[in-house]
Amino acid sequence: MKLYASHPQPGFPVNPGDADRTRFKSRISDVFSPIWLCHRATRAGFEGDGGASGKIQPPPLPPLTDGPAMTSTTPATPPDTPEASAAPGHPPRAIRSFVLRAGRMGTGQIRALETLGPRFVVPYAAEAMDTSTLFGRDAPVVLEIGFGMGDATAAIALAQPGTDFIGVEVHPPGVGALLKHIGEKEITNLRLVRHDAVQVLEHMVRPASLAGVHVFFPDPWHKKKHNKRRLIQPGFVALLASRLAPGGYLHCATDWQPYAEQMLEVLSADPSLRNTAPETGYAPRPAYRPLTKFENRGLKLGHGVWDLVFERKA
Repeated sequence: MKLYASHPQPGFPVNPGDADRTRFKSRISDVFSPIWLCHRATRAGFEGDGGASGKIQPPPLPPLTDGPAMTSTTPATPPDTPEASAAPGHPPRAIRSFVLRAGRMGTGQIRALETLGPRFVVPYAAEAMDTSTLFGRDAPVVLEIGFGMGDATAAIALAQPGTDFIGVEVHPPGVGALLKHIGEKEITNLRLVRHDAVQVLEHMVRPASLAGVHVFFPDPWHKKKHNKRRLIQPGFVALLASRLAPGGYLHCATDWQPYAEQMLEVLSADPSLRNTAPETGYAPRPAYRPLTKFENRGLKLGHGVWDLVFERKA
């Protein structure tokens, strides 16, 4: 393919020799370089910091609580858990089991946050909660970690009015959606904390105070290099077990078989926990856990779901 014109054009040779070809390339560069530089500048403006990430960066989320912003720490990272790399001379970065995303919120969720948030959302604080004062009564307390959009959480709380529930979630749309359920269904035995569950357990929950803990369908982090981000790790399970009262239960559920196998291995290795289904390892789905629409769809397609229920030894 010829790069020169077949008819004489101003400034462009018909049959360039070596010297003319050099001048021709220089002329082409003069024409297209400003366009390329403009394109580079535009990409840098969209991507931020020179476009190093290659993606459009979402704006930072404002904290919902009065406590510190949600900069999660490692979920009680055990010594044998791989840590994220850090530059020499700096402490290792914390490994988080979640990634904050700027999700869209509907008008109903925003309205629920504004009207119901002051009553039902508990601000994070580095001190233990008084659940008797929080709920106005003495009743068993169950903590749920990562309730998503809150459909199952609302159904469970509504079906068990004699038990108080605390849901922990970091994503604002999920908090707004569950508050909307609370308002529409007049649920009174449910409170929410929008913060990292590790810090909530460490600072806001007293040892041996919970009747149960629910961890339903946490992020499986499918890739092997991301397995260290999974929530169910030995150190975190030890922290959960320390917050359970004797006889209290820890209920985990997942639809990812490799994660179910890891859960079973980690939970079985904790000396303070006992498997309620020692024959098979996995328990039948308890009646109190409703089927989610995604779970029901997966079951119809032949996908598996694994429930693990362990109890705190006396």
